[in-house]
Parts: sequence; C-alpha cells; structure tokens
Amino acid sequence: MALSLFQSGLLAAVGFLLLHRFRHLFVRGPLHNIPGPASASFLSGHMMQLFDSNGWDFHRSLLENYGSVAKVAGFLGEERLFISDPLALYRIIIKELPQWDEPRFFYKFNYLLFGDGLTAAEGEEHRKQRKMLNPVFSAKHLRDMVPIFLDVAYELRTVIRNKTKDGATEIDMLDWMTRTALELIGRAGLGYSFNVMQDGSIDEYGSSVKSLFPIVSDYMAFADLLPALMKIGSPRFRRAAVETLPSKGIQQIKEKVDIMEKTSERIYQEKLNALQRGDDELAKQVGRGKDIMSLLLKENLTASEKDRLSVSQVLGQMSTLIFAAMDTTSSALSKILYLLATHPEAQDKLRHEVRQVHAAGEFTYDTLEKMPYLEAICRETLRLHPPVTMLNRRATQDTVLPLSMPVRGQDGTLVTEIPVPKGTRLFVSILSLNRNKALWGADAYEWKPERWLAPLPAEITDSKTPGVYSNIMTFSGGARGCIGFKFSLLEMKTVLSVLVETFKFELIEDIAWDMNLIVVPRPASAPADGKSPYLPMKITLVGEGEGETEKVEA
Repeated sequence: MALSLFQSGLLAAVGFLLLHRFRHLFVRGPLHNIPGPASASFLSGHMMQLFDSNGWDFHRSLLENYGSVAKVAGFLGEERLFISDPLALYRIIIKELPQWDEPRFFYKFNYLLFGDGLTAAEGEEHRKQRKMLNPVFSAKHLRDMVPIFLDVAYELRTVIRNKTKDGATEIDMLDWMTRTALELIGRAGLGYSFNVMQDGSIDEYGSSVKSLFPIVSDYMAFADLLPALMKIGSPRFRRAAVETLPSKGIQQIKEKVDIMEKTSERIYQEKLNALQRGDDELAKQVGRGKDIMSLLLKENLTASEKDRLSVSQVLGQMSTLIFAAMDTTSSALSKILYLLATHPEAQDKLRHEVRQVHAAGEFTYDTLEKMPYLEAICRETLRLHPPVTMLNRRATQDTVLPLSMPVRGQDGTLVTEIPVPKGTRLFVSILSLNRNKALWGADAYEWKPERWLAPLPAEITDSKTPGVYSNIMTFSGGARGCIGFKFSLLEMKTVLSVLVETFKFELIEDIAWDMNLIVVPRPASAPADGKSPYLPMKITLVGEGEGETEKVEA
C-alpha cells in the first residue's frame, strides 16, 4: 500500500513537472532576444552539454561566442540564462539576494543528506545559523588550528616519505589529498579522527562520507522532484516508502546517511560531556578544544535563547562542514600539485620560498599568510580552475538584471538589461567570470601566478564582482558565500608548504579533468565516467638545496 501511494505521488510530481515544462514549447518566452546556441535536444536542451564531464569547450564557447550572458535551453525547451556579468552577479549574489534564491530542490536535497545545517536553512534560519558560526571562523580561532593542520600534514609527509625512501615512487595524490582533507576537517572541524592517514585505514563514518557523493550524482537528474515528493505523507511514511524502493543506489544512500547521522550524534554527545567537565577535558580530545564544533558548542551554550541553535541544527553542521570542505579542498590541492608538476620552475620557486620561511622557525598562521608566491599560486589556481564551476539560482519575483558588459540581442540591438520573470532559472558561471578576457586580459586562460604579485587590471578592481575572495567567484559571495573559505585556504597552504619543502612532484601520464559536481582528475586514457578519479604522480624526496633553481623576489 505504501509503495503504491508513493508511486502515485511520484507520477503526479513527474506529470506536474512535464506540464510546467511543456508550456515553453508553445509560448514565446520573455528571454527570446537573448543570444544563445541552438538547442541540442528537444528533450534535454543543453543540459547534457552543460553537465558533461568533458564540457569545458562548450562552457568556453558560451563565453567567447555570446559574452557575459547567453540563453540556454533546459528540459523541454525551458529558457534559462547562463550568466557571468559582474554587475548582474552583484545583484544576484548580494544586493537582491531574496529575489534570487537557490533552486527549490536545493534545501530539501541538503536536508535529506546532511540534516538541519547551514546549507539546508532558508531566510531567517540561515541568518541565525550563520551568525552563530561566523565567530568560529575568525582569525583568532584559525591561529589555534594551525598546529592541528600541521599534525595532519606531517603525518602525510611521513606516509609519502616511507613510500619514497628507496627512490621515486608512483602515488595516487588525489587519494591522499582526499584523505588529508577529510582528516583536516575531521580534527579541526569536528574534533574527530577518521583514521585515514595510513594505507587502507578508514572508519565507517569516513567511508560513508567519501563514497556518498559519487552515488548521489547518479540521481541528480531527479532533484527537481524532491520538493513535491517531500509533501507526500509524513516523514515516517516517506522513510518506509524509500526502504521499499528496489534501487541499490537509493538503499546505499540511506545506509550512509544513517551512519553519518548516528556518528554525528555520538560525537556531539561526547563533546558536550567533555565541555561540561571543563576545558581541561576538552584539551585532551583530538581537536584540543580548538575545533569548530567545540567552539560552536561553547558559543551556543552562552547565546541568548532567541539566537541559540537547536540540537538538530548543531548536528546538521557536522556533515555540512565535512562535505563543504572535503572534496573541494582535495580537488584544489590536486590541481595545484598537477600545475606545479607541469611548471617545474614554479615548483622550484615555491620550494625556495617555503624553505626560507621554515628556516626561520616553525610554520605559523602569520608565516603561512606572508608567503607571497604561495598566496599567488593559490589565488591563480582557484581563479583559473575553480573546483565548482557553476551555481544555480531562480528568480522569486519579476525583476530586471542590469549588465555591465552589454550583449548584442537576436534583433541586433544592444542589450543593457534583461527583464527576468518570476521562476526563471539561471546558471551563475564561476568559470566564465574567472576566465573572462575582458576582465583579466588576453592571458586569462593561462596559469600565471605572477599576475598576483603586481596590481590587478583596473577592469577587475573596478568591477562589482561579488566574490568573497580576491575578485573571483570561486567561493561565491554574499550571505550564502563560503563561510569557511579562510579555513580552506589555510589548510591548503599548510599542506602545500610541508609537501613541497620535502618532495618533488612530476607527472607520469597525461591527465584529464572531469567537470562533475566537483572537478576531479583522471588519466586521459581512462573513461570519462567520473566514477574512478585518479591522479598518478611520480614523487621523489628532495634533499636540502635541491630543486631551487629560481629565487623569490622580495
């Protein structure tokens, strides 16, 4: 009975969605004058091209052929915008945020996977949670996390040193960057160790975290159905219905989410008990009382009743923090190592800078923040190669988007603003804005860390680019921008400093990068299925004074 009711609801949701989509086939849309490529498919529009693992050329063609905004087709001809205009994005991300919300499925999707955390919260609840979390990511607290980061980085160095003690060795650096990112957010975020810093070792929680997203990605095509499906019956009914679905993938997702939820509850209770016993007890734990969750619990216990987060909201931050920090950080670190391997002169230059700093004392928050070439490498990599290439938004009311870079309309007129009706979906192209030659110059597609060691072009500094970091959109911006971007950058700088000081990185074979939900590498000879990301590299121990062919300018 439960199954038939659920199936009926599913069919009704699909029917409603199709009816909504079909209207675009018979009515001339309000975006008809915006230029864009011809639809590739009656059914899927441009969706297969936009979300293709090898969609780099298509994304580039949208920018180069149509400029800062293009019209693309969604399912069954739905008109959508693909946009990277700085002024328009300033309106979307900051000035008119309530008018540009996440897709309807976004909050439900995050709630089902991660619980009642920041990414599942809307409106006033989101502001409340962010207000409580903001102080935890302050520079004061980040300083105290550097020793935790260094512990993990030195453990990684020991693992790789043991593998390379007899000479150059092939190592999958994506695997080790993922393990490292997971352990970093585990210890510094949750005050919990996933025990992943040894070959083959990983606990049940860590295994669930690492394997969840590849399974979930297979079902993203049905994400738009979530809001309708979650109106069917009670939570108990929906869970019972899910448990009867004859889908191996769905059952795996449910099992992994259950493990994450139960482990989060256990960690929360252990941390709460330690907190009640005093700071000395907290200091004995993995995070030494300096981890994000310990700090959050302290803040929450002393907050006023109206500001205090519920237990479910505190628990929801755990899985949210892990997923927000793990794959994006490991993707960025892997890309930097790849680029250093393909630019050995940059690798040597960075190694010299790191060794100069380390010779004067242990790495600290201040020394890691004051290495100009390391900073330039991080900025340039995150500009040219953002781990997440697009964001989704929808108009919650009729509005108008102004353009700082007008485009030529289908009728030949210059379009300086776009009337956008309520319900319109659009893609915010992080990749296109970060690579736009009109902003970054003719060399926008080149990896040039040196561009950050001199003043940026006026086109960039004078634009209204709404990113929270370095005039780029990699960490998004505004109230829904990445709250932990400074945490992530500090992680990356710590790991890179420790590794580059000790090892030389070289490529073994050509590497391709798949444009999935998060960009991942694979050998170019392997299939582009996104299921087996892999970054084989040749790693060699570097002695004192080796590999420093270029000095760093002061």
